[in-house]
Amino acid sequence: MHPSDYGTAVQRPADFDRFWAQALAEAEAVPLNGRVERSEYWSTAEVQVYRVSFNSLGEVRVGGWYVTPSGPGPFPAQIFTPGYISDPAIHFGWAREGYATLMLAHRGKLGSTSQWNPGYPGVLTHNITDKNTYSYRGIYMDAVRGFDLLLTLPKVRPDRVAAQGSSQGGALTTVVCAFRGERIIAAVAGAPYLTGFMEAIRLTRSYPYEEINEYLRHYPARVDQVRDTLAYFDCHNLAPMVKCPILVNIGMQDDICPPETGFEYFRRLGSDQKELKVYDPAGHDAGRHVNDALIRAHLARYLKA
Repeated sequence: MHPSDYGTAVQRPADFDRFWAQALAEAEAVPLNGRVERSEYWSTAEVQVYRVSFNSLGEVRVGGWYVTPSGPGPFPAQIFTPGYISDPAIHFGWAREGYATLMLAHRGKLGSTSQWNPGYPGVLTHNITDKNTYSYRGIYMDAVRGFDLLLTLPKVRPDRVAAQGSSQGGALTTVVCAFRGERIIAAVAGAPYLTGFMEAIRLTRSYPYEEINEYLRHYPARVDQVRDTLAYFDCHNLAPMVKCPILVNIGMQDDICPPETGFEYFRRLGSDQKELKVYDPAGHDAGRHVNDALIRAHLARYLKA
């Protein structure tokens, strides 16, 4: 069977919308209390770099880097959502191309580790049998509230804002587009992670998904609880809520985010302006070295119009 024919068994829970409405309400009830501090060390004549932080769900303090061109602005802007393990890098290049960019660091990254830090491996299975305390409830809300913060930051043109990320960043981009889609005019999701969890753990033995397999080897009786929890966080169920123009790229040899789940993610996207780029041979980089020019063209088409 070709990966594009795979499909999925993921079901949307009956209370899916109610569950996320409650999470959003809880997160929005926490004042952002955003803080922006210019970095003398990283800033240059061309690029201004700031360390930012804000309060998210449960009053966990999270943050990231904010990079802008020098000058008063306003500039088209984007939120750059992070991968699973690494802290966000400072992407000077986007500022040089005329974009204000927030590189999100959700809970467990940068300065928030003292408040919430299951460790790596560990995040993917933290409270995995309880949808109300599962790790990604907080992480997803961090992404949404990070986007809210971006709209308040200096130099941002609020009518020209996009979201992008790869791997876990592709999942978090999906989340932001699903819950803040009315403010987003374009998106890019590479090698989307957290799509078809239960299929993915059968299709690959690579980490991070292997964390779930290890958990179920220890607690085989909990498989139904795990499946039920993950259905609320599966991007196959969030994808229909994405309505903005979106570019998706996947690698056919990706053993971390199986292409089978990426094809189904793309099919389920609710946008009528969606484009899929498939790269073979390519692994988890999803052809990024080839696709970068397409990403830049896609964002420029909407952000610089």
